[in-house]
Amino acid sequence: MHQQSATLGEFAALLTGSDTAHGSAIMVVVAHPDDETIGIGGHLAGLRSCRIVHVTDGAPRDLADAQAHGFETWQDYADARRAELTEALAAAGLSPSGLTTLGYPDKEAAANLVALAQELACLVCEPGIRFVCTHPFEGGHPDHDATAFAVHAACHLLRRDRRPVPTIIEMAFYSAGPDGPVFQDFASGTGDGCIEVCLTEAAFQQKQRMLASHLTQQRTLAPFSTRTERFRLAPTYDFLKLPNDGRLYYESLPLGFEPGTWLHASARAHEALRLDQP
Repeated sequence: MHQQSATLGEFAALLTGSDTAHGSAIMVVVAHPDDETIGIGGHLAGLRSCRIVHVTDGAPRDLADAQAHGFETWQDYADARRAELTEALAAAGLSPSGLTTLGYPDKEAAANLVALAQELACLVCEPGIRFVCTHPFEGGHPDHDATAFAVHAACHLLRRDRRPVPTIIEMAFYSAGPDGPVFQDFASGTGDGCIEVCLTEAAFQQKQRMLASHLTQQRTLAPFSTRTERFRLAPTYDFLKLPNDGRLYYESLPLGFEPGTWLHASARAHEALRLDQP
């Protein structure tokens, strides 16, 4: 898919500017409640008018996660994660009114790529949205990869309809590296087209409070303690292949998601959305 050129410096100016109204130019689209905290939590206090979209409700339907945290139903677990998210955002001074939850089941975003791309196309074209911050396509989590696909596909649909297209900015999450897991950096490392922002002590402490608000996710969030947040312009991906040269971090997780499932889902969505048409 074609990715338009954009100015990373312009994004950096919005990110670090003193006018919190600048946040209205940024939409954050992530897979799970807590991904916004990992990716950009240290800057959210300065982006109070930004929009945040969650693809899933954070509650797998197989109940394993829900029951592990003492919940009998996935609905109760989803409600708990929503409450944790609200508390985390409150720590950064953000209101729940800026949240949109698409409500797909956790671990099932890849099964809904077509509908997801179409929904996001309606959201990211909102007036004033200049940047969409989202996941890289790196095999960290299948929902992350599905969200990346859907954001790129949504922008492709807008571009094909000759409508304004926001610039896609990626946030650093996690992936499989050649020598083990990579946390809060990109799989390809930091290079051209990437900015690193070292958090101030106040911003770092705020992000720690946000992370602590996600009580059910403390074990998952434990590795995310760096004082640096990294962002880059989204590269051009071939979503019909496995990401990260086939090194998939999610294969080490008990998700039951096979690489072939991604290849099948992305091929079907690519055809259904006619993404080969400019």
